[in-house]
Order: sequence, then structure tokens, then C-alpha cells
Amino acid sequence: SSRPAATVHPLRAPAHLQAAMELAPHPVIPKKKPVLVCILDGWGENPVKDQYNACASAKSPTMDALAAKGPDYYRSVLAHGPAVGLPTDQDMGNSEVGHNALGAGKIIAQGAALVDIALKGALFTDPGWQYIKPAFASNTLHVITLLSSGGVHSRYNQLQGIMNGAVADGCKKLRIHVLTDGRDVPDNSCHEYMAVLVADLAKLEGCDAQVASGGGRMKVTMDRYEADWAMVERGWKAHVLGDAPNKFTDPVEALKELKKSGVSDQYIEPFVIVDEAGKAVGTVEDNDAVVIANFRADRVVEISKAFEYADFNSFDRVRFPKTKFAGLMQYDGDLKLPANYLVTPPLIERTSGEVLAANGLKTFACSETQKFGHVTFFWNGNRSGYFNEALETYVEIPSDNVEFNQAPLMKAREITAAGKEALRSGKYDVVRVNYANPDMVGHTGDLAATIVACEECDSCVKELLDLVDELGGMYLVTADHGNADDMVQRNKKNEPIMGEDGVTPLTLTSHTLAPVPVAIGGPGLPANIKFRDDLPKAGLANVTATYINLMGYEAPGEMEPSLLCAK
Repeated sequence: SSRPAATVHPLRAPAHLQAAMELAPHPVIPKKKPVLVCILDGWGENPVKDQYNACASAKSPTMDALAAKGPDYYRSVLAHGPAVGLPTDQDMGNSEVGHNALGAGKIIAQGAALVDIALKGALFTDPGWQYIKPAFASNTLHVITLLSSGGVHSRYNQLQGIMNGAVADGCKKLRIHVLTDGRDVPDNSCHEYMAVLVADLAKLEGCDAQVASGGGRMKVTMDRYEADWAMVERGWKAHVLGDAPNKFTDPVEALKELKKSGVSDQYIEPFVIVDEAGKAVGTVEDNDAVVIANFRADRVVEISKAFEYADFNSFDRVRFPKTKFAGLMQYDGDLKLPANYLVTPPLIERTSGEVLAANGLKTFACSETQKFGHVTFFWNGNRSGYFNEALETYVEIPSDNVEFNQAPLMKAREITAAGKEALRSGKYDVVRVNYANPDMVGHTGDLAATIVACEECDSCVKELLDLVDELGGMYLVTADHGNADDMVQRNKKNEPIMGEDGVTPLTLTSHTLAPVPVAIGGPGLPANIKFRDDLPKAGLANVTATYINLMGYEAPGEMEPSLLCAK
């Protein structure tokens, strides 16, 4: 059952909440032993262990050895659907909701679920909608969105809800700026999505509604963590200025033409739709309304800054129209970005980071750029910054700016070195690291590269666990969702679906519905502490109380129950 999201509060909790966050000592597990929490991003525990499961196919002696310890020390937990606050069991987990759950220890109604609820009515009376509505009568409403039903960043039925609501409220001119997916949905499905969108736009009565621009999600607009501002600039030029190297009069034809080279939907070049005279049909002008219809934050923060900030120098915008700009959600609670948004975000109270800081416990967190936000911002309940900077150290290793199957080792060695140095220092009560490889390389659909990525992570984890052994500490190894555990599309019998040649399976670039492993151990773990066997449906939120226990404390009662018991 989802708990409602709590409201925002100052980073330092009031005195009565400080008292509520006081941790009692654990009756069995000692305090002040080094504790490692290691997240293998995208490493699922998939029941199908054929050659297309990169986690199973990889030589992974470390994870194999953890699994061989049996159910007292190794189990799986759910990482998708209602277990992480998403609406249904068909909703795959993702790194954001996964790290929210791992950090908070609570099940929070999440992005897609919040939007679904709001679209039943409240969205159209809330302040964000009232802010954009004055543009409907005589200006243009622009909607920028990932055109997808993947449910990770966006969902097509939510775009329909926004379009229909706008027309019902008098919108006379609507322009859709599409980002093609091919990652959270099957590759090459962009044609089908575009055909449906064009047909739906044609049905909107009394509104001039058209597709205005577009491009692939990994080529245009949807960069994250400031890894490649050129992507955002390409989007700005296409969506706002009507400027792209590829101009077409018909969006369906645009995709047919741009896909002729065999490029993935993710990497389609930017395009602009023009009229018969060659003029862009949907440039953004003063007093227009602009809405981003993605609910997930990380890949729309940068384009939001470009629309929101008068003072902006990440690229030359050429023109900065004065728009009524709103996000579907507020994408960064601390930056208050954007200032206007259609659905209130889930700000999560009393996360583990806040509780540990309130108890004077020291945390080290590290990942590379691609997952640094997950191991900090999302872990801490969708908040930037520190709860207490004196107690927290956050280290970001810059990611390579390449397609990750070309460099599948990513920054795993550098993360390992930083984690080992933090453990050796003796300064920290808990050391938290995230390895991005299984997820980021898994998203490319390249099976061989993903196997290399998994093997690299496995050998890095061994180095960390060996050091925990040497230091007499404890460890918890887990993941946030599945991805690398299945690299092909499958039929209902779980057999790979073959492509046109009849021998090459269709690649799967999305996350999976697989549960994820949780392993505990280390010389500091008392012999009688083992996994409980009465929580078969446990999810990621149960992991939080588990690592708080390993640190020598009872977890707050409001958190989901720990996986541990004394046997």
C-alpha cells in the first residue's frame, strides 16, 4: 500500500522530529563497524538464465559465491510495481524510484501514479494549470515529451489527458515536440507511436493541433547530469527556434526517412516540421505556454533550466522567448525547478540519510556522473545538497561522454578506488557506492558489451568485499531494478522473438520486471543474524532498515521491516 507523499521541510528537522528520529541500539549487532552498501545498477535476479541474460552469462564468481551462501544470506526483493510505489505489476522499476525506496525505507506513490491520480481532476484546477491556461485562447500551447508508453519517463495516455484537457479549456493552437524512445519500449516502435499521435491530434475539435519537431531521446533534449549540453542545444534549436538540419512537412514521413540508415529510435537526428512554404509550424514565441510532459526528473532538468532561467550560459539560446513554462512535476525540489508545475512531487520525509545525520552518523556516497544523482538526490528523498555537510561526503566521478557499449568498463575502477579509500579511512559509519555499468551498457542492447560490464562490476565488488573482510566490517550488496538480466524481447513462453532474418533475436533495451539480489555478510556480522523467511514479498524499501541494522541500530518504526532476524 502506498503512503501519501509528505510535504517539504527545511533540511534540519524541528526538535520533536529530531527526537522521533533518534535511533536505538540494535540488541545484537555491534555499532561502529565499517558498513558497505553496494548497488549494482540494473543487475536483476531473473528466473530466465539463458545466454541472453548478461548477469547469468557473465563470469561472476563474486556474485556466485554470495548466492551460494544460501537463503540465510542471499535472497531477492521486488523492485517494480507497487513495491516501489508504481501503479501496477506491469510497471517496471527504474533507478529513481529504486533509489527513493532504498534511501527512504518507505513505499511512496511515485511519478506515474501521482500523475494518473491528478489527471482525474485536480490537475486541471491546480495552480500550475491555471498558470498556463491564459495562453490557450490566443497563443500556442507547446508540449515537449518522450513519445512512449514505457512508463519510465512518460506515458502516452497522460499526454492524451493533457491534450484533451487543454482543448476542453479552450486551447486553440497546440504543438507537440516529440522525443522518440526505443529504450523503455521496443526499438523501431516510433512509427506506430507517431501514427497514433497524428491521428489523435486530428480528432481534437476546434484546435489547430500538429507535431512541430522531434528527435531521438539520446540525441536531442534529454541529456542528464550535464553530461552533454549539445544534446539540449539541438533540442532548443528544433523545438524553440524551428532550426534543424532535417525539415519535413509530415512527421510520419520524417521518421521513415530518418530511420532509413537503421539508426535506433534513441538516436534519431533532430527534425522540424515545416509548412508548404518551408516555414517551421511550431516555433516558441513570447506568451506561449510550454509544458514538459515527462514525470521523471533527471532527463528534463537541463531543458527546464533553458526555459526557466533568464541568466543561462550553458549554450547560446539565440532567442529567449518569455513563456509560461511548466513541468509535469517539479523536477528539483531544492532548485525549485521549474517554479510552476502541474503535479505536486513526492517529497519524502525522514529518509535514511536524514535519520543518520540526525544521529551524528557519517556517510560516504560515490558514483559516476550517470548515477551520482541516484546515490545522493534520489536516495535523499528528491533533495539536492546535504542534510549535514560535516557528516556527509559525496564524490562524483565524471562519466565518459560516449555510447556506453563502446566503453563498458565505465568508471567502475575509479568508484572502487574511492570506496576502498573511504572504508580504509575509518571516518565513515556507512560507505555507499553505485556501479552504473549493468544499467547504462544494458540500455544499449549490446549483449557482449553488457556481459563485459557485469564482469567488471563483479570483480570490483570482490575488491570491496575483500577489504570489508580485512577491516572486520559488514556489507550489503543489492541493485535498484533489472536490466542486464534480459537483453532480448520475448514471447509469452519466454522464448526470444527473432528478427526478420529468423536467427537474430530482437534486442531489449529497457529495464525488466525482475527482482534484484540482496546479499549480506562480513566478519562483523554476528553468527545468529540471518535473513528472515517470512517476508516473501519484500521490496527495495525493506533494504533500508536492513542496512541501518547492520550499522548497529534499530530502524525507525515507520520504515518497512528489516529483512534481518536473530536465529
